[in-house]
Amino acid sequence: GQHLITAMADQMFGFKTTSWELGRQRSVIELDTPAMTAAQTEALERSVNEKIRERVPVVVRELAEDDPEIQTVRSRGLPDDHAGPVRVVDIEGIDSNMCCGTHVSNLSDLQVIKLLGTEKGKKNKTNLVFLAGNRVLKSVEQSHSTEKALTSLLKNGPGEHVEAVKRLQSSVKLLQKNNLNLLRDIAVLIARDFKSKPAQSQLFVLHRKEGDSEFMNIIANEMGTEETLLFLTVGDEKEAGLFLLAGPVEAVESLGPRVAELLGGKGAGKRGRFQGKATKMSQRGEVQALLQEFINQRS
Repeated sequence: GQHLITAMADQMFGFKTTSWELGRQRSVIELDTPAMTAAQTEALERSVNEKIRERVPVVVRELAEDDPEIQTVRSRGLPDDHAGPVRVVDIEGIDSNMCCGTHVSNLSDLQVIKLLGTEKGKKNKTNLVFLAGNRVLKSVEQSHSTEKALTSLLKNGPGEHVEAVKRLQSSVKLLQKNNLNLLRDIAVLIARDFKSKPAQSQLFVLHRKEGDSEFMNIIANEMGTEETLLFLTVGDEKEAGLFLLAGPVEAVESLGPRVAELLGGKGAGKRGRFQGKATKMSQRGEVQALLQEFINQRS
């Protein structure tokens, strides 16, 4: 399959093959061209499959090392330590190539070739990805299974899958936007409720499963943290999450790294705020005890 694609890419577009890889799932041919258009890929796929349907014979020959016919054979050159006859694989009327690998006796044995597209390669080259033979059938089977699953999930036919996913994406974006607005409103209400109390505590602790850094910072902004020490967390209580310690600058600078350590996380801070990621949200109780002890000592 690689021999056929390489030969036709050279004949049709002058794209030389510089290397190739036989992968476990798919194969890749590196072509000496900075780009390959979709139209060129389609034309190449059409041509190689026409050759397969034409049942072109493949013949293997062995030539003596000094045979002048070797000069007409496509090759990157023989190794310096080569000795003995040279094995040549001929695709009748299409390609003649030195190769020591296994080959089909007729192009029809390839069954079919599917070019999956191109990827940007190294040093201004293009990688052409392809499947051949039974790998094409396996790919079709996998795609069909995926299509059946999507048909069941999306409740429409394969031709409508893309539009259905686009609608779902739009709905998710709208819900996310509404959710953020609600979280901001909740953050403001939490802060106002705290400030409305006649006797405000020196320590305010809040955990919420749903939320983000902005949610916590809004609470801190609304409360004002000149006197009160705030310890805010969001995320699953038994897993990872985010934390924010806010309050008097000196207190936060002293306590911030210790809070991050207790929560098994990392963080950074400035101007009376220390925030970061936590891997042990279950340690929140220990952090609260540390903060309360600090306040008691200061009092």
